[in-house]
Amino acid sequence: MIESTVSVINRAGLHTRPAAMLVKLAATFKSDIYLIRDGFHINAKSIIGVMTLAAEQGSSLGVQVEGPDEAAAAAAITELFASGFGEQ
Repeated sequence: MIESTVSVINRAGLHTRPAAMLVKLAATFKSDIYLIRDGFHINAKSIIGVMTLAAEQGSSLGVQVEGPDEAAAAAAITELFASGFGEQ
């Protein structure tokens, strides 16, 4: 299992478009991917779950990835957050 922390850096936070990008990316991996905030573990492959995080700019989220492609999945998720989901 790989555990890390990511920060939401884009101005609008984890709103609908970035949440959809995250879910779409997570779905390409076989590993289980969870986002953690305030003790809640949310399946990163669930758009409803990701939206319930209500993660605004500056939020820190834990990431847990476990499975056959966990290293690649963790790297891709971290990169997506670091890119600010392509927003300015």
